[in-house]
Amino acid sequence: VTVSACTALQALHDTGKVQSGQHVLIIGAGGGVGTFAVQIAKAFGAKVTGVCSTTKIDLVRSIGADYAIDYSREDYVDGRQRYDLILDMASNRSVSDLRRALTPRGTLVAVGGEGGGRWFGGLGESLVWLALSPFLRRKFRLLMASVRKEDLQTLKELIEAGKVRPVIDRTYPLSEVPEAIRSWERGHARGKVVIIV
Repeated sequence: VTVSACTALQALHDTGKVQSGQHVLIIGAGGGVGTFAVQIAKAFGAKVTGVCSTTKIDLVRSIGADYAIDYSREDYVDGRQRYDLILDMASNRSVSDLRRALTPRGTLVAVGGEGGGRWFGGLGESLVWLALSPFLRRKFRLLMASVRKEDLQTLKELIEAGKVRPVIDRTYPLSEVPEAIRSWERGHARGKVVIIV
């Protein structure tokens, strides 16, 4: 949970430089990092659109997203709506596709797919865009998050203020670790899967 929360905070604050009033698209909004990202973006004053599966639409709305998009029913990067910041945890669309949905000076932050995905499983196109990013108005960033003391303090303050809460899908006893891993690998978890030791 700590790593997911720190990842979401760093993606929004440090890498994405989110500002109050900006429109943020969070792809993978119903997952472990995404549920934190939705809440943190709202705490920073952003308007949030969350992209998720059909079964997670209500969850994404319940944690504060202004809009929730079912990726199986709507093309969220068709260019009709533009975003100041896109956080992509799903890695199932190309960088070129995602850039179409950015404002002229928008930023795309690739946080990495849960299964290795396009960003960290096969870096080809991502490395090209990363190399070009300094010369373009629309920015592309890869995030390699870490747990830092100052981030833990910020998260503590957000939690104590009631602006952020962990979303726990299910808890498993230690004896059911294989089933917990299978559940996580299927990508059906709504938030985090927790093992009780």
